[in-house]
Amino acid sequence: MEYYILFEEYLKNLSKLAVPDPMAIRSYITGLCKILRISKVVVFFYDSLKDEATGKGRSTCVFNTGEECVVAISDRLVTEINSVAVCEVSIAKDAEPWSYTERERITLALKTTMTFISRLRLKHVTDKLTFYDPDGFHNLRYFIGHMEKLALEDRLVGKVALHFNLKHFSLVNQQVGRNAGSIAMKGYYNTLNDDLDDESTVCRCGGDNFIMICSRSELDRVLRYLSGAAVIYDRDTGDRVMVSACTGVFIIPEGFELNSPGDIIDKVISASQSARQPQNDDVVYFNEVMVANKERIVHLQQLFPYAIQNEEFLVYYQPKVDIDTGEISGAEALCRWLRDGCIVPPADFIPIFEQNSDVCKLDFYMLEHVCRDIRRWLDEGRHVVPVSVNFSRKHMADVDLQEQIVEIIDKYRIPHSFIEVELTETYTDVEFRDLKKLVSGLQWEGIGTSVDDFGVGYSSLKLLTDIPWDVLKVDKSFLPVDEDNDKSCRAVLFTHVVSMAQKLGMECIAEGVETVHQVQILRENNCRYAQGFLFDKPLPVEKFEYKLSERHYSL
Repeated sequence: MEYYILFEEYLKNLSKLAVPDPMAIRSYITGLCKILRISKVVVFFYDSLKDEATGKGRSTCVFNTGEECVVAISDRLVTEINSVAVCEVSIAKDAEPWSYTERERITLALKTTMTFISRLRLKHVTDKLTFYDPDGFHNLRYFIGHMEKLALEDRLVGKVALHFNLKHFSLVNQQVGRNAGSIAMKGYYNTLNDDLDDESTVCRCGGDNFIMICSRSELDRVLRYLSGAAVIYDRDTGDRVMVSACTGVFIIPEGFELNSPGDIIDKVISASQSARQPQNDDVVYFNEVMVANKERIVHLQQLFPYAIQNEEFLVYYQPKVDIDTGEISGAEALCRWLRDGCIVPPADFIPIFEQNSDVCKLDFYMLEHVCRDIRRWLDEGRHVVPVSVNFSRKHMADVDLQEQIVEIIDKYRIPHSFIEVELTETYTDVEFRDLKKLVSGLQWEGIGTSVDDFGVGYSSLKLLTDIPWDVLKVDKSFLPVDEDNDKSCRAVLFTHVVSMAQKLGMECIAEGVETVHQVQILRENNCRYAQGFLFDKPLPVEKFEYKLSERHYSL
């Protein structure tokens, strides 16, 4: 009778546990094991069915008398999210076997206990899926919860929020490999996170972007770390790589009220985006000017579809000149925005449209309008020269880019030799492969290609040796100015870049030519083609047509 009373009391007490309590469950299991002559209980946990199949799990021994024993009963439970708990119950090897009643009681108690254990594991796995990303980093949802908790406890004011992007981390992946790159990123994160106090946290937003909150007293140390730290990526050899970040900072002021997560997140992201601009420092503190800039960005992005529909974007043509003859050898099509009777400079809108896919739509718009102009010139019997059209690196994800370019050109029956596609430098492996495929495909179609602003980005000889460019456009930063002598850094670099391009069979054109002296430098280096204000600034179509009719410039 005492056995049944104790058993019923066990089940009654266990059922009262509204919230799973590991210590209480272990205590009840211990009591039950003593009553039912159980020698050992082991529970195995698996976060998924796949983990169970591969044996990738954890085990916990919740009771053990230390006797030699054998597994007599095993039970398995699968939760709603496919995590698995398996419980093995053992009896002493030389003990009298359990009676039928005892086995029934053990099985019933086991299933009841497993229900509570699975609830514990379900909470663990759910928390893991909710607050961690697949790589084990705390995620944005965790950051928001942490931030809202601090706000509810009136401990948010005076803290500092930061958003940072790891600089050129794609190059790190290229240098050491993706697996080693992941180890380096996790090491960088762990070192930063481990040194924070209990009210601070750092979380990954995705890719190589992170967001964090810390105390004012920690800020200087955090910023020093983000400015650059050597991180081990090979634990066997101790090899390290330098990792640094561009960081946006928002110091949460007195009187600040958190109405939504965006009140902080939007601010630090705006500051971080500003820090990523080449002309700015790697650390940018949020200010109200950024709010106005963000509103302006949103406004221009909202205007874009209407501007496309109303053909507010105009094609301006900047002549390319053969400096040996003075003849116009070609032109570059450049975009200008006529808005409310005023011309908006491209620097004011192109970077904004590059933040999403708008720039791709604009590039196709420009190509179509260039083809429309060339078709009209051909129909009118005018002198026609090849025109280059810029295409953003954003297009590299478009598998149909070549077909779309050819389709537009053929729509207006333009000889392919009259169109040249200008592409900017690129430095990730995926983009490089796509770029090489595109250039080769366009070349097969008889469409010229040029690498624009060579030397401004992350140039490499691979860019020139592996891709069959027709034209290399040397950025004006390489072109010597009048004050430079022939031994200056710019003069030496210009000479070698031009010589290298020519030996690789490329036509070379210098951008930003502004003086007669620079023309002489081009001649001395056998660089035959030039583009710049010395000849003409970008011209509206009517003025360019007039220049075309004159055909050449006086040099």
